Amino acid sequence: VCRSNKSPWVCLTCSSVHCGRYVNGHAKKHYEDAQIPMTNHKKTEKQEKVQHTVCMDCSSYSTYCYRCDDFVVNDTKLGLVQKVREHLQNLENSAFTSDRHRKRKLLENSSLNSKLLKVNGSTTALCATGLRNLGNTCFMNAILQSLSNIQQFCCYFKELPAVELRNGKTAGRRTYHTRSQGDNNVSLVEEFRKTLCALWQGSQTAFSPESLFYVVWKIMPNFRGYQQQDAHEFMRYLLDHLHLELQGGFNGVSRSVILQENSSLTASSKCCINGASTVVTAIFGGILQNEVNCLICGTESRKFDPFLDLSLDIPSQFRNKRTKNQENGPMCTLRDCLRSFTDLEELDETELYMCHKCKKKQKSTKKFWIQKLPKVLCLHLKRFHWTAYLRNKVDTYVEFPLRGLDMKCYLLEPENSGPESCLYDLAAVVVHHGSGVGSGHYTAYAAHEGRWFHFNDSTVTLTDEETVVKAKAYILFYVERQAKSGSDKL
Repeated sequence: VCRSNKSPWVCLTCSSVHCGRYVNGHAKKHYEDAQIPMTNHKKTEKQEKVQHTVCMDCSSYSTYCYRCDDFVVNDTKLGLVQKVREHLQNLENSAFTSDRHRKRKLLENSSLNSKLLKVNGSTTALCATGLRNLGNTCFMNAILQSLSNIQQFCCYFKELPAVELRNGKTAGRRTYHTRSQGDNNVSLVEEFRKTLCALWQGSQTAFSPESLFYVVWKIMPNFRGYQQQDAHEFMRYLLDHLHLELQGGFNGVSRSVILQENSSLTASSKCCINGASTVVTAIFGGILQNEVNCLICGTESRKFDPFLDLSLDIPSQFRNKRTKNQENGPMCTLRDCLRSFTDLEELDETELYMCHKCKKKQKSTKKFWIQKLPKVLCLHLKRFHWTAYLRNKVDTYVEFPLRGLDMKCYLLEPENSGPESCLYDLAAVVVHHGSGVGSGHYTAYAAHEGRWFHFNDSTVTLTDEETVVKAKAYILFYVERQAKSGSDKL
């Protein structure tokens, strides 16, 4: 209808091909038009059973049900869906499409040639690999690209031994998980490892993470479907599930054996969340001290809380300042957000503290100290907040440093830390473009071998520091500085 070659969907009822719902929606219109004749005829009792009309994405081979308005991962008793997949795969390799593959190869070569850049006078190829959008999956792509540029974390997974989840005839072929297979055939760690290995190889311009996304669907029901999701929420679920799976053993290899491969991480990590330490807590894990003081009797209560990231409010006095060059008042900085998080505050009436000495809820104050800093400090700016029945976005520009973020003044015992042990340099930043949490678009900036890249799903472009610092950050990843360098601080 529209001659689009983006996301072609084939109807598994009549075999007609239309563009997917995230292009021009002609596939869905085809389904809706087919329903009109059915409603004009009286149905017998056998016909009254509503049919589930499904189609298949010709690019990723995922199956979508129009009636359920959701993607499905199961099959018919005769395995008809898998037969269609195999047929489409055979078509891709047949002589019928050889000319199209030749043209595609020419296009890929030309796109690679256009991504040549000069470094120190010599020409090098842009080896970064994008991640294809599977339908509003930019939230996942931005987080994956950010994590792939945190070297300690990424290298750990890439060095894990490869594990074949299935044997026999299907070994080495694309695996499609079904509900009947059970959770034993699903490994988030393995699919996460495969995705990280596919990035930065330079062998392709974009990688399709559908295998990882199917596993995400299976073990994280919140992210089923193709609606826009919150990138920070996804990151937390992803890290938590990676942590739990590594604790429980990885496909027959015990967690202790895996962690012995990187003993420096286990030795340095004292932060344990939900059990023993893993690479997740070793890299991202820190500890907060929460001090609560009763204002009536002065009793002080302290407790230690492990964290993988810190969620920071944007102070209310800055919420109208949307751009960096706006002159109405002072600029909001990351330090303002950190100070707002750690400063002493009086708890309101809804958060009254149960004083053990007074034996009742009393007015009190609260203050956070950082007892232990992580190797990678993840800072989440709380841009989405509820007002009445709506979730609005705080579009304030927050100034953040690329190098030398000094966290010493937020430490509980700063005197016990070295002169440069509290300095952090930015590794990646996730940006939300748009006005609402259920809409908009996510991209990421990340540093790799001294150069900054902008990751926008399949498209990866080289960028500069001036562009990065202008971004309205949503999630910031800071890496602990190792070697001594400049003394530029926040």
